[in-house]
Amino acid sequence: MTQLQNYICGQWAAGSEKGQELFNAINGELIATASSKGIDFSAMCDYARTVGGPKLRSMTFQQRGLMIKALAMHLLAKKEDFYKISWATGATRIDSWVDIEGGIGNLFTYASLRRQFPDETYCYDGDVARLSKNNTFIGHHICVPKEGVAIHINAFNFPVWGMLEKVAVNWLAGVPAIVKPATVTSFLTEAVVKEIIASKILPEGALQLICGSANGILDHVMSQDVVTFTGSASTGKMLKAHPRLIQESVPFNMEADSLNCCVLGTDVTTEMPEFDIFIKEIAREITTKAGQKCTAVRRIIVPENRIEDVQIALGKRLAQNIIGDPNTEGVRMGSLAGKAQLLEVKEKVEQLSKSQKIIIGDFEKFEVKGADKNKGAFMPPIIFLNEKPFTNTDCHNIEAFGPVSTLMPYKTMDEAITLSKMGKGSLVSSIITADDRIARLYTIGAACMHGRILILNRECAKESTGHGSPMPMLVHGGPGRAGGGEEMGGKRGVFHYLQRTAIQGSPTTITHILNQYQQGAKQIEKDIHPFKQYFEDLEIGETLITAKHTVTEADVVNFANVSGDHFYAHTDVTSLEGTIFTGRVAHGYYILSKAAGLFVNAKKGPVLLNYGIDECRFTKPVYMGSTIGVKFTCKEKIVQEKKNAEDIAKGIVKWLVDVYDETGETVAIATILTMVKKKDQG
Repeated sequence: MTQLQNYICGQWAAGSEKGQELFNAINGELIATASSKGIDFSAMCDYARTVGGPKLRSMTFQQRGLMIKALAMHLLAKKEDFYKISWATGATRIDSWVDIEGGIGNLFTYASLRRQFPDETYCYDGDVARLSKNNTFIGHHICVPKEGVAIHINAFNFPVWGMLEKVAVNWLAGVPAIVKPATVTSFLTEAVVKEIIASKILPEGALQLICGSANGILDHVMSQDVVTFTGSASTGKMLKAHPRLIQESVPFNMEADSLNCCVLGTDVTTEMPEFDIFIKEIAREITTKAGQKCTAVRRIIVPENRIEDVQIALGKRLAQNIIGDPNTEGVRMGSLAGKAQLLEVKEKVEQLSKSQKIIIGDFEKFEVKGADKNKGAFMPPIIFLNEKPFTNTDCHNIEAFGPVSTLMPYKTMDEAITLSKMGKGSLVSSIITADDRIARLYTIGAACMHGRILILNRECAKESTGHGSPMPMLVHGGPGRAGGGEEMGGKRGVFHYLQRTAIQGSPTTITHILNQYQQGAKQIEKDIHPFKQYFEDLEIGETLITAKHTVTEADVVNFANVSGDHFYAHTDVTSLEGTIFTGRVAHGYYILSKAAGLFVNAKKGPVLLNYGIDECRFTKPVYMGSTIGVKFTCKEKIVQEKKNAEDIAKGIVKWLVDVYDETGETVAIATILTMVKKKDQG
């Protein structure tokens, strides 16, 4: 037996007392003890703020992203070590895959998100606000990393994913973290953190770990900190009301267990593929992680004429489920995470039994393969039937956090929507239907009470990630009972750890602050063409004023013939009556193409290729005889990493293409991207 270690202020340390005993959920054997007694939480917070924070904030988004990518690759290479430990939490290989590789996948996703941020230590948000008539006074938003620490208080059911899905986000933002996993499964979290620290990929202070109680840590939070919590709604509400959080206005994100539901559409018959999809999805949600998921289906909402069909089909499928030691061949469902969880689930099942009846499953009559069911924390799937869900409402209020769910009937889609909302807010709801009208009706009607809605049919079921799988690019959270917060959500999640500040000033000043060119700012003109300069030599605001070109009828006719675009406004003067045009106009794409001809330098140089267009607007008609010119301005620069030693060192340059006419007015504006070689190929 070992004592788990806490990682605090750059050192591994055990608690000063023996602490809580942790047991193997499969065989009941004592694994370790965990204690945080004697740990100085105030010192941990200060260490994160003064050591980890400055190091992370000194890195750009690109550097942080590459750091997270390197860590993901390192952990992926070590995954089998984590699988060997994970089975003691009661998880099967598939359960562990969701936890371990799902968590590592989150790291990869957030590492890739760096491409959506500038090559700076900060970022900007939204579009410029033009605050004056002559554009000498503008506003923008700058987002800088909070100068605090992210304190993550996690649940027992996902000891790896629960940590990695959160730290990936705060690290990309430039904020350090203190992770407090649920003690019962913290032995797996400790193993992963030990590997992270040993890798030396993160700067010191970026990650600290508490194995044991974190009671008292919230006494030391400050206004720049962020606290997240995953777990029961009752515990979350207690933490959310902590006086220090209120006093310091500390952001608190809660993701609570909820009474999620899955609905079978009124259109689905037993002969349709959607019926099989529904049964498979329900069975998977009940058995994966032995039902210990915050997103698991707790309420099965079915048309009243399909209740018996669903009961029979679900009973047959669950009867094939083999419970036992995950290391034993054929086992498809492991145990709960521990005896304490088993007792809690049994209590909730007893409460639910007072208002509804069990139709599938028996706590006493079930078999376990490869293990002793009395030593481990095993239980069978339990399915209730609630024939009157509008009057017998315990199923909408009581959650048994295990393989337990309630089947209930509805008459109309309006009733199904109402039942779904009776859970008072959930992380996820799903509907299985082949009718897109039903899908729309349910989604619009139920969305206000669910953080995510999955719509399944035969077209997407094969590749669907399923009801219970939050995805890093989408928001994970929900209203009401589910906590009222949100995690992940791609780029949105990163902004939870940034301070958004409105800045106002002249375009030149805002350009200098953001290092992104703002229209109307002073421009830099050089004798050398920008396409002849390497990435390092280009300056933000550097502008090429091109030669001019007078648009002719031949230009328009030739472009129409080459492109095949014979839209009437370009080619048919007799069709212009009643339009906004006073004559034939040049194609917008001709104007943009001609602009390229004006600003491009044709000879071979550092510019490797045209990478694309981010924005393009045609703001004023260009008639025959108009003369156009281009102001071609370096807007932003983003370094790209080398894929291997042989790869060319390069970066992406964003250019503002401002096409204007003889009056000086802008007729077209676009942001184009070029890939530019670096002078330093090291």
